[in-house]
Amino acid sequence: MIWLRALLLALCLTTPVLALSPDEILPDPVLEQRARDISAGLRCLVCQNQSIDDSDADLARDLRVLVRERLVAGDSDEAVRQFLVDRYGEYVLLNPRLGGHTILLWIAAPVLLLAGLGTLLVLGRRKRVMEAGLSAEEQAALDELK
Repeated sequence: MIWLRALLLALCLTTPVLALSPDEILPDPVLEQRARDISAGLRCLVCQNQSIDDSDADLARDLRVLVRERLVAGDSDEAVRQFLVDRYGEYVLLNPRLGGHTILLWIAAPVLLLAGLGTLLVLGRRKRVMEAGLSAEEQAALDELK
């Protein structure tokens, strides 16, 4: 029982480990926070579904350093993001921007959800009608047609 409590305590106290090395951290805490905010929204091009902040790939490290260099140079957050999009394409963004070329991506999930719910409704209604069977009057009318 004690080992279970110790395990639960250890799990509660763990925090996500970032791949950020100490030599990458900027001395200015405001710039460092901006860099982390930007890095959290950028995809590691090697790991694909991991932010560059969480990835320990060499390319992710290079991107983290590039983000910090651009911020130190005086670029705004959006300018840094746009620089990376211009260089690597929109795939570098973990959350794609809403635009003409991504509209299908944004509307596909809700449309498929509604289509699935509609199909379930139709099938459920059809099953209830089949289970209910024919009333005596409907059966008599059917027998007359035969």
